[in-house]
Amino acid sequence: MGTVTTFDPVTEHERARAALAAAIPRLVGLLRAVPDPDAGSGVPAWSVGDVGAHLAAVYLAYTSLVSPDEAVDWDGVLPSGGGTFVERITAMNARSVELFGGAERAKAADFVAERGETFLRVTEGLAPDAPVSAPWYGDVPFTLATVTGLMLSETLVHGLDIARGARLPWPIGDDEASLVVGQSMPTMMAAALDPARARGVSIAFDLVIEGGPRLAVVIDDGTATVTRDAPPRAYDCRIVAAPTTFLLVAFRRTPIWKAVASGRMRAGGRKPWLAMRLGRLIAGP
Repeated sequence: MGTVTTFDPVTEHERARAALAAAIPRLVGLLRAVPDPDAGSGVPAWSVGDVGAHLAAVYLAYTSLVSPDEAVDWDGVLPSGGGTFVERITAMNARSVELFGGAERAKAADFVAERGETFLRVTEGLAPDAPVSAPWYGDVPFTLATVTGLMLSETLVHGLDIARGARLPWPIGDDEASLVVGQSMPTMMAAALDPARARGVSIAFDLVIEGGPRLAVVIDDGTATVTRDAPPRAYDCRIVAAPTTFLLVAFRRTPIWKAVASGRMRAGGRKPWLAMRLGRLIAGP
């Protein structure tokens, strides 16, 4: 069933902050080491330079949410119209690449370093459950812990996208990946449910991250709830995964067949075959 650590939100958030503080200079060094910004990246539609521009926009966006001095007029930046959660994120991602173009791209590393330091400084000592409003996500209930986890996930996953294109090393540790899952995924998995595919579906997943969080993912007729360390209940399917493997599968950087073949992700429970449906029900841009 996997080992599950005791969940203390304050301690885990401090660990996530420490992981982010360690990852930022790694990312800055990676951005500065890129030999060819026009090379392809781990994101098929983007070059390495595009990913760097996206990361600069991400650091601008999340820092603006917590620092009055970095406020942004989001009405002039956000894509117009509503749309589903995935449609909004897809449009925002496309817009993010446009925010840092031309000569500004050469300054992406410096920008990430400065905004990363600002984010950590202004959020020091704040409660992890402090509410944060992120306009591009719509009405999704965000907390500071969610935002910290998202900054760490963007840093780790897009750092890998850059490293793959630039042919540079970029290790992602299981401790880092586990923090991303615990801090941000309960909120983001519920928000990213594909309501059309989930209509009429009733499945309870027991998602066990080895050495890390345990999530109860319950899908019920077009809605999803994701709960940390939920009380005992009956599940249809149990998924046990190594932290980094799950992170990369969740962000579609590693195919699930490869994770299963390596033994780093496995399914069990009454209906183990339902494991393949989780990735189709939880959408992604």
